[in-house]
Amino acid sequence: MLAITRYRVPETDTETFVKTAHEVLRSLAGSPGHLSGRLARAVDDPELWAMVTDWDGAGYYRRALGAYEVRLALIPLSALAIDEAGAYEIVDP
Repeated sequence: MLAITRYRVPETDTETFVKTAHEVLRSLAGSPGHLSGRLARAVDDPELWAMVTDWDGAGYYRRALGAYEVRLALIPLSALAIDEAGAYEIVDP
């Protein structure tokens, strides 16, 4: 399963956002079912960011988001998140 959360981050908040996003990724990394995680910035739109994580399945992802340490780190980012679907099932040919 692939989880993608996009964020709209004003230039003035970039440094704080990156620090907090990396805290979230570190917290998620210790979760069962976590395979990888990374933070990316749009090449043509420097205020658009994406946090991308890979999981063994949707259940692992949902349980990881419910963990206290993850929620604590994730709450400050919530106001910057773009409201859209973010969980994707991998479809192999």
